[in-house]
Order: sequence, then structure tokens, then C-alpha cells
Amino acid sequence: VASTPADLGIGTDSDVSNGEKDQDGTGAMMDLTGITFSGLKGKALSIQAEDFPKSKEIKAIIPKDCFKPETAKSLGYLSVSTVGTAICTAVGINMASVIGTGIFTLPIWSAYAAVTGTVAMGLWVLAHECGHGAFSKDRKLQDTVGYVIHSALLVPYYSWQRSHAVHHQYTNHMKLGETHVPEEYSEEGAFQQREWFMKTFGKEKGIQFFASIQAFLHLLVGWPGYLLLGATGGPDRGMTNHYYPNPLTEPPRPNKELFPGNWKEKVYQSDIGIATVVGSLLTWGACRGFGEVMALYGGPYLVINAWLVLYTWLQHTDTDVPHFNDDDHTFVRGALHTIDRPYDKLDPWGAIDFLHHKIGSTHVAHHYDSGIPHYKAQVATDAIKENFPELYLYDPTPIPQALWRVCKGCVAVEKRGDKYVWKNNGVEDLL
Repeated sequence: VASTPADLGIGTDSDVSNGEKDQDGTGAMMDLTGITFSGLKGKALSIQAEDFPKSKEIKAIIPKDCFKPETAKSLGYLSVSTVGTAICTAVGINMASVIGTGIFTLPIWSAYAAVTGTVAMGLWVLAHECGHGAFSKDRKLQDTVGYVIHSALLVPYYSWQRSHAVHHQYTNHMKLGETHVPEEYSEEGAFQQREWFMKTFGKEKGIQFFASIQAFLHLLVGWPGYLLLGATGGPDRGMTNHYYPNPLTEPPRPNKELFPGNWKEKVYQSDIGIATVVGSLLTWGACRGFGEVMALYGGPYLVINAWLVLYTWLQHTDTDVPHFNDDDHTFVRGALHTIDRPYDKLDPWGAIDFLHHKIGSTHVAHHYDSGIPHYKAQVATDAIKENFPELYLYDPTPIPQALWRVCKGCVAVEKRGDKYVWKNNGVEDLL
């Protein structure tokens, strides 16, 4: 599967367990106690290991043209996102000269951040395509575009290129996944914290308070926490940092180090871009005031981060979507536990989905082969949906409701058969 550039050090199905073994009591007959159904209605829980096709069988049904990036078209979409962000920024600069950036203008700047960050998220998505090799066959052009955009958004380009490729290889893997790896149920973990909130404030108010904290931690703190400490990353790699290539703690599986071999040098290459942007921001703040930096850059930056976490979280997480361990995980099984969602219905015109290059509404195809350009992902999505309808996951739940359900109900998992499932005993009716 050409899911990432060849030198990312990511294997294919042959490098992981094929999962094709007899399972005990899995599929539709599994114990559903404490499991709340999402808009998927338990579909992901009913699929057994032997139901999944080989990677080559999926590739065979996707039109070959889908795997070919077109530089001119990619640059066209880049111009849309660049011009849109530039217009928003120009408006912001003029606003700053008129109303200033004092505390009483915070509501206005918050609205500016919401709009500008939403538009600029399109740039983030395109840089992400560069990291996957889906922007252009011209490697130098592709890496230049990706490096510049991601550095401007304080994302270490090569470091994240590698860790994100690992995320694709080990999607929904309990030990080796990257980002949003669930916590296993214990007597002292997040599950007990949720219990404490419900005992202290009542079940309904308590779970709402807990969910609000979850939303804050994920959407505002989660992304820098991941880059700096590997927050929600797989435990078997130890604590990681995207600006320093060696593990911060001794990993249980040193052979699965996040940045092996030549990637260590690439981490430092990424740091040059980050240092340049941080230095520029500090200089800007020293010359013009940090209020202006926060108004024009900081606010939109936080909104972009929130969009990123929202997409990644909801693409792989819901109350009835399981995770797997070494014995039961395969690349295809992980990829086909990705969830497409109705981001085209976030606004009446589908503008957000367009601005974000349909990253959330065609993500199943993207996870099967991330070398598919976004402008060909709908064709690939339709092919997967038509040929594997029993495996394709689409949840029609509106995005705000889906997010709130995940905040309340995706806290800790427990092992049942060949799956790790979200434990929600006693709160099913509150989700």
C-alpha cells in the first residue's frame, strides 16, 4: 500500500500480525454490556477479523487515477487556502490599527480567530498532504511547501511526517498507535475520575463537567501536549518529543522507537524551521507588543489546533469503535476502523468541508492510502463504500453531538474477545 513516502520506515501488512486466527466469542455475539451505540449502531463491533479483505483487494477496486497527484491542481487548492488566509489576515491588520488589541476587544478578536483559524486550517491540511507524498511528484517542491507551511504553524515538518505515518500504520492499536490511544480501565484512572465527578455533582451534571474538561484538554492543550510529551501516544514507545529525537523515558519496546536512524537528523532539520518562526514571533512581540501577536497569530493558531484535534479524535474514536492489540491488529483492520463524518453539513453551504479539503468526510480512503490527493479522495471513498459496504464506517451524527458523546463516553477501554471496547456501565443513558 502506498500510504506514505517509501522512506518513512513504515511497513505494510506483512510486517504486522495478520490477525487471521480463530477468535473466541467476537463479532456480533460479543458482550455488549456497558457499550453505548453511536450513529454507527454497533457496526464496527459486529465485524470479525476474517471479514477484512487483503490490502491488494481494496486497491484493486479504487480507480488507478486516484493514486496520482497532479501538481497544478494541488497548487490551485494551495492558492485558494493561501488567498483566503491572506484576506483574513489583511482584515485583521486593519482591525488592529482601528480598534487595537486591548482586553475589551477580546470578543471581536475571538471572532476573528474563529474565522481566520478555520480558513487557515486548509493550509494545515495541504501541508499534511505534502508529508504523505500526495501533493506532487516533485519531491523538492512538495517538501518545500510542506516545510514552510507547517513551520509557520509551529509543526515540525519531518518529525510529524514520521509520527503521522506511524499513526497510519498502527491506527487503533493499543500499544503502538500514535495519538488518541485509549487508556485501559484501572482502579485509579480516568474512569474513576469520571465516577468522582458524578458522585460529587450528580450523574448528569457530573458527567457534563467531566466532558467539558475533556473537551478543553483535548482541543486546547492536546496538540502541544502531543508534540512535547507524546500525550495520548502509544505507551510502548515511551514518552516522546517531536523536537528531540530520542525517547524521554525508557521505551518498553526500543525496536519501535518513534524516530529511528536517519530520522533523528530530520527532527533537527525540522527544529530549524520552528526556531526561525519562534524567533520571528518573539521579535514581532518585542517590536509591536505581544497583544498584537496573540490577536493576529495566537488566536487563529489555537483554532487551527482545535480543528486538527477534532478531526483526528473523531476520525478514530466513538463509543462503539474498538481498538486492538498486537495479536489482532492489521493495517487494513486499523484503516477500516476510521470513521467518515458529515463535515459537509457543519454549515448550510458545505463551506468548511470545502475549505478543509474534505479531510473529515473522506478519511477512510485517506487512511487506506494516504498517497491519494484530497481532490480524488471522494472517488476512492465511493469505490470503497460500494464494494465493501459492510466494512465502510460512516456516522451521520452531527459533529457537535458526536464530539459531546465522545467527551462523555470515551474514557477507558476493557478487553472483550479480540477487541478493546469503551466501558460505560451505568451511564449508557447519559451518552
